[in-house]
Amino acid sequence: MSTPATPTARGDAPAAPGTTTRLRNGELRRMVAEHLASNPTATVTPSAIAQTLKRSSGAVGNALATLAARGQAEQVGTNPLTYRATGKTADAAKTVTITPRTTTPTGSTPPAPAALVTTPVRRPNGQMYHPRKLSGLSDVTALRRLRAAGVSALMYGPPGTGKTSVVEAAFDDLITVQGDSDTVTDDFVGSYTQTPDGRYEFAYGPLVTAMREGRALFIDDATLIPPTVLAVVYPAMDGRRQIIVKSHRNEVVDAAPGFYVVAGHNPGVHGAVLTDALSSRFAAQIHVSTDYDLATQLGIEPRAVRVARNLAARQHKGEIGWAPQLRELIAFTRIADVLGTAAAAGNLLGIAPEEDRDVVADVVHNVFGPHVAPLSLGPQF
Repeated sequence: MSTPATPTARGDAPAAPGTTTRLRNGELRRMVAEHLASNPTATVTPSAIAQTLKRSSGAVGNALATLAARGQAEQVGTNPLTYRATGKTADAAKTVTITPRTTTPTGSTPPAPAALVTTPVRRPNGQMYHPRKLSGLSDVTALRRLRAAGVSALMYGPPGTGKTSVVEAAFDDLITVQGDSDTVTDDFVGSYTQTPDGRYEFAYGPLVTAMREGRALFIDDATLIPPTVLAVVYPAMDGRRQIIVKSHRNEVVDAAPGFYVVAGHNPGVHGAVLTDALSSRFAAQIHVSTDYDLATQLGIEPRAVRVARNLAARQHKGEIGWAPQLRELIAFTRIADVLGTAAAAGNLLGIAPEEDRDVVADVVHNVFGPHVAPLSLGPQF
């Protein structure tokens, strides 16, 4: 959303009487995307969504226009104006996630180095994370101690290995930004938004919120974000611990004690570029791979784990570029519960990259039998 030529209110001004609570930058867009994703086949008008969310039709219309421009929604009608979800809408609903703060208050001294954590830790979604070993500690403990020491960490590894899970388990005051090629500077620092009464106010973004409140900021898929955009975070990470919000009167924002940046990187993913500038900001770079022993402990089909281990070994040797990770193994169990083990094994063939499919098929057939085939519709009943 573009900045108006003459804003009529400061971002820190109270909302006008009778207006709805001001949202942080990008939150209304996320709410609109969430509404669309909840019923992906429905076509809805901006006014219908506005009525449900109790927001102005104009603001919702602006959010829908932005989502449509990014491919995260589809305009399907003009009279009346209607929209529906696309395959990217669900991701847009997760762009900014802020976990309610339960730790150190703003401006206070950050906690002492964390004690060793070895028991499962509950994540915000309610799932339990089982800590893994990292340099004689648990990964949860190591990340907490790196934060206390002011050492930023980059978690890298294939998608689905648990990078997000360990970060969520380590920090209960986490703010998450889901990066992609469409991420812009405003998604970090904030932008002007229109209030229901027609005024413009500056809504601060997740970077500013994390700095002011001394919270942990997780930049997921950081290497998909354009380097010129990601550079806005760098002054907050170095000795300056300060940024200038140029779009809001060159306001200076200082980082409170406890502010910390951790990032995620998926090497090999199309468009993911780990630049020297980004790499140099993260002194601790931690490889995250799938714990196949944990997969067994979680009760995942032993044959599926055997397939994954075999393919992971071949991937390590450079023979193939893909192997099932914990995410795929958990999906295997869910599919097997609904459609049967043979269907779940066939799905492994279907999700394998085309260039690796022959090798994956050999391994799957050796373990599950030659009858296994990718999921495919057959003739009518």
